Amino acid sequence: MNNKNNNTGIAESGLFSGINPSMGILAKGMVVAFLVFTIMNVDYAGGVYADIKNWIQTTLNWYYVSLISVFFFLSIWLTTGKMGSLRLGADDERPAFSFFSWFAMLFGAGMGIAMLFWSIAEPIFHFQGNPFMTMAGVEAGSAEAAQIAMRISFFHWGFHGWAIYAIAGLAMAYFAFRKGLPLTIRSALYPILGDKIYGPTGHAVDLLGVFATIFGVATSLGLGVSQMNAGLNYLFGMEISVINQVILIAVISVAATFSAVSGVAKGIRILSELNIKLTAILFLFFLFAGPTVFLLGFYVTSVGDYLWNMIPMGFWTDPNPESQWQGWWTVFYWGWYISWAPFVGMFIARISRGRTVREFLLGVILVPCLVSFLWLSLFGGTALHMELYGDGGIVAAVNDNLTTALYVTLEALNIEWATWAMAALATLMILTWFVTSADSGTLVICTLLSMGSENPPHKFRVIWGLGVGAVAAVLLLAGGLKALQAASVAAALPFSIVMIMMIIGLLSSMLTDSDYVPSQKTAPSEPDNLSLNKPAQAG
Repeated sequence: MNNKNNNTGIAESGLFSGINPSMGILAKGMVVAFLVFTIMNVDYAGGVYADIKNWIQTTLNWYYVSLISVFFFLSIWLTTGKMGSLRLGADDERPAFSFFSWFAMLFGAGMGIAMLFWSIAEPIFHFQGNPFMTMAGVEAGSAEAAQIAMRISFFHWGFHGWAIYAIAGLAMAYFAFRKGLPLTIRSALYPILGDKIYGPTGHAVDLLGVFATIFGVATSLGLGVSQMNAGLNYLFGMEISVINQVILIAVISVAATFSAVSGVAKGIRILSELNIKLTAILFLFFLFAGPTVFLLGFYVTSVGDYLWNMIPMGFWTDPNPESQWQGWWTVFYWGWYISWAPFVGMFIARISRGRTVREFLLGVILVPCLVSFLWLSLFGGTALHMELYGDGGIVAAVNDNLTTALYVTLEALNIEWATWAMAALATLMILTWFVTSADSGTLVICTLLSMGSENPPHKFRVIWGLGVGAVAAVLLLAGGLKALQAASVAAALPFSIVMIMMIIGLLSSMLTDSDYVPSQKTAPSEPDNLSLNKPAQAG
């Protein structure tokens, strides 16, 4: 029998050494059951996933809209209030990473592949029609339609979505670094559950986080590898097929696993910084090869337009019961963000120790959003300009195969000497963002299973790195992008309940902690409003 650490149930020897055996077995069983169910009857499984997604999108749009608005306004209140001065750690503690490394890892964990996939395709989709255009009486394909399309894209990639990550990460960082609890999701529920976080109830909470992380990351990996296949087809003529995409997932999952084994300070940080530098090169190319003056003005105008409209858009629910637009777009995005919340939240918590609550929230929400807005304006704005004032062709490409949108746009810029090089750079970026997202997700899963250890065993990083890739591959086989989206939305629903509890736990503790006096230098292992000695002795 394995010996276990009395505090956390971590096995000290044997097959499960370094993690909680119950958590490890249940998590593996959950993934194996999903894989078997899907593989046994791919068509039936794909239909089940689609039915679940359709039910959520048609029945619970009001729930997702309301919940995400809560995250948004809560983040504003915490940033501007007196609790913003609380430090995530001891009073004299300072951040471990520079601002550049911190921002690079924040953006890499939270966006990456998805921005490359949607930055052109989404504005072009909305350009052809959406409910906001209908309500405003705007004609599809017009300059006004382009502005509304970019407003919607900003909304889906803006402050509301990043507020989900910020609140999840803040809750985990606060209880781990300020209250001395393990860096796990369950710790944020200590004010509600007390000692039960160390038992089956706590296990269930973290397993929901593992479940959401697996399917959230798998969705992005599926999207990324589809676009990578399109890029390799453009560059080298590789056939676009599900089989080739599965092969790509297998190869890249191995690379991501090696990065996860190397840890945050090495592989993940280095890749994240490389991603930012490569992205800057592609940004500059679009800016100067495209309609420069138009793009700069479009960015400024679109930011102002978004800021003016984001609050009413955040509360809007589609009154038309026959319309599926909000479910296809906004509800999918909100579900996707929630499914990524345990992964991104824990990752940004882990790299943010020593920062104040205000610094944390501003950094996590403001900076990545401004970069996302620039990305959308340069890439999507270039495509829209081509449709409005150029030869067009981007709409047709997106409608035919949206994974090719980036490459068609690069070619339409008509810079012959740079087209192939920029297409190769974009494909390389998909690879590096792919690896960054996968290795970060793998590390978070292993951290949860090891009850918050900052250095989970390498063998489990390998197992889960390959496991996430396997889930992405099976989802592609079960229905491609639609199955990926369905799994992400479905996984988000149960975890959204956990996030509501995390908010309650965070506020109940922070309101007590808000009168904290920095000169007292209260250490995080000796909190003044949570007794941690008792749960530390729980079996």
